[in-house]
Amino acid sequence: MARDVYVANISFEATEEDLRNLFSVSGTVKSVRLLNDPRTGLFRGTAFVQMANAAQAKDAIVTLDGALLINRVISVTEALPKKPREATTDREQNNSRRKDTGNNRRKPGRKSPRK
Repeated sequence: MARDVYVANISFEATEEDLRNLFSVSGTVKSVRLLNDPRTGLFRGTAFVQMANAAQAKDAIVTLDGALLINRVISVTEALPKKPREATTDREQNNSRRKDTGNNRRKPGRKSPRK
């Protein structure tokens, strides 16, 4: 059964192929997924690498945690299971972002400061 490892502190110059080559010393690499910021689309410096089995994943963690990849020391740990998300509608999501706490309201009778 394939197992994922989480890789952090990756150089922004690194590619999927760089990670695939590095992790292949510990066994068969099934897939590499670089994580991008959902808003900007830019690489976040983290990735998931899927190894062929648990033994290879454990070997990758022991062997490659603290390894140097393109002038950065990477951190390799076991990937945690994905947390289930609560089902929300788009309208509920938008409303939760716009909630007015009352702190930003202007007090009656007061003018806004001039610059």
